[in-house]
Amino acid sequence: MGRGRVQLKRIENKINRQVTFSKRRVGLLKKAHEISILCDAEVALIIFSTKGKLFEYSSDSCMERILERYERYSYAERQILGSNGSNETHDWHLEHAKLKARVEVLQRNQRHYKGEDLDSLSLKDLQSLEHQLDSGLKHIRTRKNQLMHESISELQRKDKALQEQNNVLLKRVTLP
Repeated sequence: MGRGRVQLKRIENKINRQVTFSKRRVGLLKKAHEISILCDAEVALIIFSTKGKLFEYSSDSCMERILERYERYSYAERQILGSNGSNETHDWHLEHAKLKARVEVLQRNQRHYKGEDLDSLSLKDLQSLEHQLDSGLKHIRTRKNQLMHESISELQRKDKALQEQNNVLLKRVTLP
């Protein structure tokens, strides 16, 4: 027995609305994954909850590449159709949209690096993030150790110079 038709209108009960959102979001992400596998299609899905939480799926490992491809395609399509406004204004709007998308991606990545908003990441994404953090930590430790060695060398050099100066002063004081 199948389900009946669902009337498409806003669910008034807040709890039911959240449960439905969670279930449907999971189903939508699953369908996006299925179509990308079955049809070898590049799929990008972006969902913002009512609280502003981001959920995303991309068949490519990098959502940015798909978004950039979309921007190039939509820009080329608009050029073919011919826009009524000036091209320069159009170019600025496109550039603004690209930069805004880039800022959002960078902010999302920054939150991920801080360990925030990790719910939407897959196991593969989490492993990639862990590898990036490990690599960054290695670079930080290498730089810190380099600075510490340089600082120790400088302090040893100063110590040696002060000891020599102390010996010279000691000889002056002990000489008749």
